[in-house]
Parts: sequence; C-alpha cells; structure tokens
Amino acid sequence: MAQRLYRAIGLMSGTSLDGIDVAFIESDGENEVATGPWLTAPYDHELREALRGTLGGKGPVAEVERALTEAHAAAVKRLIERHELADVELIGFHGHTILHDPGQQRTWQIGDGALLARLTGVDVVCDFRSADVAAGGEGAPFAPIFHAALGAKLERPLAVVNIGGVANVTWIGDGDAALLAFDTGPGNAPIDDWVRAQTGAAADYDGALAAGGTVDEAQVARFLQHAYFTRRPPKSLDRDDFASFKLGNLSTEDGAATLSAIAAAAIARGFAHFPAAPRRVLVTGGGRHNPVLMQMLAARLGRPVAPVEAVGWEGDAIEAQAFAYLALRARAGLPLSFPGTTGVAKPMTGGILYRAAR
Repeated sequence: MAQRLYRAIGLMSGTSLDGIDVAFIESDGENEVATGPWLTAPYDHELREALRGTLGGKGPVAEVERALTEAHAAAVKRLIERHELADVELIGFHGHTILHDPGQQRTWQIGDGALLARLTGVDVVCDFRSADVAAGGEGAPFAPIFHAALGAKLERPLAVVNIGGVANVTWIGDGDAALLAFDTGPGNAPIDDWVRAQTGAAADYDGALAAGGTVDEAQVARFLQHAYFTRRPPKSLDRDDFASFKLGNLSTEDGAATLSAIAAAAIARGFAHFPAAPRRVLVTGGGRHNPVLMQMLAARLGRPVAPVEAVGWEGDAIEAQAFAYLALRARAGLPLSFPGTTGVAKPMTGGILYRAAR
C-alpha cells in the first residue's frame, strides 16, 4: 500500500544573506518526494543589513527576529497565492543562523515559529538543530538525508556539493548507513564580504571579478594550513570561522580569484575523506551559478562537475525543499541527523512543532 504524501512548504534563509527560498513539496517524509513550485523572496537592503548586524548574537536580535518572521510569512503567502496551493499541512522554518559553535554546544537560528504559525494559519516545525547539538552532534549539515532521497535512483557513490556561504558535501553510498556529510570550508561568504568591502556590490556576479584576476597560490596554501582541515568529519563551521584570515594587499580581482580558489581547494581537500570516489559530482547552492568557481572546482578535483539541474533537481530550491521534508520527518518522529552527517552518537530526531489555531 502506497504511503500518503503530505503537502509541505520549506523555508531557507542562507548564510549569503540574499533572501528567503520558499518551496512546496509532497512527500511521505521517507522515500517519496515530489517537488513543486518555489520562489526566492530577496531581502530588502534594510533587513539584510539588520540581519548582518545580528551575526554572532549581537544587536537587537528580538526586533530583527520579528521582522525576519514576518518576511517569511509574506513569502509563504506569496507562494501559496501565486500557485494557488491548497491544503498546505506543514511549514518547515529553518530561520536564520546567527551563531554556530557546536564545540560549545551552541547553535542559534532566529525565527519565531509560533508567530509564523499564527501569521500563516499553518502548523510550523522550527528549531531543527538544537537537539542534535545538545546530544553532542555538530548540528550541521542537515540536508544530506534529503539529498539521499532525491538521489535514490542515481548511480552511487554520489557526491552532492552545496556551495552556499559555507560549503558542504554529502557522500551517498549504498545502504542506509552509507551517508557521510560535513562542511568543507568557506563557500561564497568570504567572496561576498571581499567584494562588498572593495566595491559595495553584494557578490561577484557570474564570477566576473574573479575571471579578471590571478590566483595567489601562496595564499591558498596558507589558508589550507588552518587546523580545521586536519579534523576528521563529521565537522561543521560558522559563517565567520575564517574571518581572521586576511588576504593582504591584493587587487579586487585577484582577491576574488584567490577566495574562489580557496573555496574550490577546500572542497577538493574534503573529498579525501570519502570512503570511495564518487561516480558523479553534482553541485547545488548559489556557487554553481559562478562559472569561474565551477571551473576551479573541476580543476582542483581533476574531474567533471555539474549543476544539480543536470539530473532534474532545482538547485535554488533544494535547501528549502529539504526543510519541508525534514519538517515532515520531525512531525513523524523520524531521524533528521545521523552519526555520519553530524557525528551524533545515534540517529536523532528534532524540531519543535507549533500548531496553528484551528
């Protein structure tokens, strides 16, 4: 007998601070996933800068949390109205990470689940990471079980690289336990911060600056001496864990090229931890839109890489889709994290459910 598919919306506000991804799926929270419409609601400048001001747990967090939650509610309503979605049963609300320090058993995602349930009239699951961290896990990454569900029919071993503000990777082998995931190092965040400081722009769009620069390989080698790269996975990072690394007196273009090369080299370094070489490498996250970064990654790995669209996935929606899927799993008491994905001692469920008024 076929499992019932539930209708859920997932929300993701990533470390790049660009906006809210909102995605609809139908799933049983296990083997069956049917993806649907999605959209991105960009942050306005004021909210983006307010969010930036809370990183590290600073500033008027409660005030920003309310504004963030209201923006998420508006994004949910926009998706529902635009695509005439009926009978949405659950929302997976990741919130925005402003602090992540699993070594101190601390992870903090702002976002008011009770308020979101009131504003949307839909049940909400939020606070996905805290239970894992409290149990000794890294609290990240959380999308690997969704990657495995999406890739169930693809040839294995499979590697899924997510290049967001931080980069992470999922290695999927055969069998339920064959799942390894970890943060590899910086992704887009240092590039974005460099470009913002140098030019005022939000990012190196299409890798245009990096394409005009020259990589300083000595800087790349110096970066890879960081102690993080000697740690065995699973392991995770905060957006600003490498903030003390300074490029020095490079031009804007050379800095963008060098930081792009650092992201690619750190990802390639991570592949050394895989139990077996993947047959295919798929790339999701905003970094896949940067052709220079994609070329650098292929060169550092010595093999082709492809955006996830090559297998029919929607790269700009995957993380939001993942949190819709994880919300369904949380509501059912199913595991969200595993020894191979966060280092937790045993598979862990998590999340807090807020019921909407009926």
